[in-house]
Amino acid sequence: MFDSYYSYHVFFCTNQRPEGERCCQNHHAKEMRGYLKKRTKELGIIGKGKVRSNTAGCMDRCKYGPVMVIYPEETWYTFKDKADIDEIITEHLQNGRLVERLLILESH
Repeated sequence: MFDSYYSYHVFFCTNQRPEGERCCQNHHAKEMRGYLKKRTKELGIIGKGKVRSNTAGCMDRCKYGPVMVIYPEETWYTFKDKADIDEIITEHLQNGRLVERLLILESH
């Protein structure tokens, strides 16, 4: 076993599909990832041993879009707005508690 470089690694699906097809970017996923990155920086919780956020291509969970996954637990969330992102930051990334109302519970 080894220690993870980050305590939490957040991946946002930012895939853009052709017009009319479901995708996370139709829900401003890049902007929400940027917001999470900005807020975690302001809170001083980014970097080694803390939080890292990255974009990802399609994660094949389009019907739940937009989606993000947080490792190491592999916790899948959906979100609608900055308030949802703030709740994920406070509850999950700062306090280690799941935000149950935003969880995607269906198995892979």
